[in-house]
Amino acid sequence: MKRLPGAAVVCLLCAALLGCKAVPGADALAPDTVPVLPPSDERPSDEPLYLAKLQFRNGNYGLAEQYYRRAVEANPESLDAWLGLAASYDRLNRFDLAEHSYKELTRRMGYTPVVLNNLGYHYLLAGDKAQARKYFMQAYEKDPTNPEIQANLALLDQWGTAPGGAKR
Repeated sequence: MKRLPGAAVVCLLCAALLGCKAVPGADALAPDTVPVLPPSDERPSDEPLYLAKLQFRNGNYGLAEQYYRRAVEANPESLDAWLGLAASYDRLNRFDLAEHSYKELTRRMGYTPVVLNNLGYHYLLAGDKAQARKYFMQAYEKDPTNPEIQANLALLDQWGTAPGGAKR
């Protein structure tokens, strides 16, 4: 008869645990939220671009660069691929290769607010605050309500004062 109260306690604990909510953000780590690619014969032709964006979002800039390069080779007219390739090179501190990609991008797309903002960030990472400010301001003049441009201008003001800021 002593087992019945113990079993009842276990059942009550299980019932209570089933009613608990998960920790916020824990569902982001659940295995069913990881994107699964369809079989290779069913994938779209922009698979390298999809994988590049996924790797970039995950901070895997080396892999992102490889996939963006494949995307550019597969579709040289893809502005997303050129922009991502340049940004990947920036994150890898390959500023020489990034500049080549930005030149190609501006030749194809012109100096849009997005391109100007990315160029500003490129120069910020390279440690050239004057060039960074020039491009951020040009981007801001074209799109003053863009929150990314505003955030990058604020970052520029803090960049040299915080430990770890870019140095030339």
